[in-house]
Amino acid sequence: MQSSIREIRTRLLLLLLRAFVIVLSLSFLFFIMVVGYFLTSAPHPFHGQVFAETSPSPFHAQLANSLEGYYLGQGSWEGVETVFESSHALSSLSTILLDNDQRIILDHRPDSVTAVGSRYAFNQSDVILVLNIDGNPIGYLVITAYSLATRISFVRAILFPIGIISFILALFLVVVGILLVRRFVNPLAEVIYAARAVANGDLKTRIPTKGPQDLRSLSNNFNEMASSLERNDRERREMLADVAHELRTPLSVIRGRLEGIVDGIYSENGPQVSMALEQTYVLSRLVEDLRLLTLVETHQLAFEETNVDIGELIERVLNIFSAEAQEKNISLSFNEKKGNLFTYVDPQRFEQVLSNLLSNSLRYVPEGGKVWVTANETSNSLQIIVNDNGGGIPNEDLPYIFDRFWRKEKSRTRATGGTGLGLAIAKQLVEAQNGTIEARNLSEGGLQIIIEWRGSHNNSSKHI
Repeated sequence: MQSSIREIRTRLLLLLLRAFVIVLSLSFLFFIMVVGYFLTSAPHPFHGQVFAETSPSPFHAQLANSLEGYYLGQGSWEGVETVFESSHALSSLSTILLDNDQRIILDHRPDSVTAVGSRYAFNQSDVILVLNIDGNPIGYLVITAYSLATRISFVRAILFPIGIISFILALFLVVVGILLVRRFVNPLAEVIYAARAVANGDLKTRIPTKGPQDLRSLSNNFNEMASSLERNDRERREMLADVAHELRTPLSVIRGRLEGIVDGIYSENGPQVSMALEQTYVLSRLVEDLRLLTLVETHQLAFEETNVDIGELIERVLNIFSAEAQEKNISLSFNEKKGNLFTYVDPQRFEQVLSNLLSNSLRYVPEGGKVWVTANETSNSLQIIVNDNGGGIPNEDLPYIFDRFWRKEKSRTRATGGTGLGLAIAKQLVEAQNGTIEARNLSEGGLQIIIEWRGSHNNSSKHI
């Protein structure tokens, strides 16, 4: 298990690392492209054009005006460096101020080694602004390209803070990656492993609930799903075993009687044939009960709901069982009924529910006992209760009496008859019509089964 989880975790980590490397590579490539463009592009934004004195742009005219104004006010270029220091436009450019003879007055280039007073030869990439007063030239302002060394120093100056920031971000990403691994990758690896284990048939697999809220919710839902699958698988196996057990007894009886007839041990029209025929009825009822239970559980049984007087229906079912009750000397009564007992249910299915409950009570109530039914209207439902004074059920077994083929060899053993599906069918029929059913022991002894009926209040056919 641990090796499988490590394998999945490694795969997820590689996927996360691959995404991180892709993002890092794209960022680095973009940075290289920007730096390369800066180093290889035009040395300044004016693309090597030489501006004549008659056609300067507004930006260059502003530069020229500031210098011409200084010369006009001072009468010379002495102290002109103050203009460059006070002007952001001039101080940010690589410039040279020349006199009429193209001799350097002020060299404002970052990496200049040229002496003031030396003659300057114009380059093709220079931008030249002619300075004049009243049409008389007083000098030139040359905007030169930054040298490669200067541009490299600029890039280095930019790279240093960016490198520091990138290093801090890298550390931050490492911390975030570690947190992601602990909070997301590890839980996801466990979920993937558990899903694979369940798919391979290990329905006992569960995963610990940890991590963020979404992952905890995922873990809880997965565990509930696995529990449901395990429960359904267990019930399926138990049902198959129970069906095989229920079929074995009547089939063995039928086979034994028929073999006796074939061997001449029994006559062909004697009581042994009647006994074999009786077992076929048991088989037929068992198969029909299983079919009905399957239809209800798979929502394929049609319900025809009509407005039914539950009190009248209960009395009709009690009349059907009155002869059996008299034969066993059991009191069967329906003396308590209060409120409006009309509701929309399927009368045939409700009779089947009540018949199963009464048959179950009469089977286990001792001779001289009693079974009584009550029906009362509550604030939002109709409550039908079937009571008996039999031996009851141990409290620890009460949650299981509505299970298929449930058997507890105590007060209510299967030796007394029945297919073991009556209460399961009753539960499914009640719940399919928006009702609830539960069982509890009476304090004075006996079993009480309570039905809360909330049947739909429309007169339509419902197919579930």
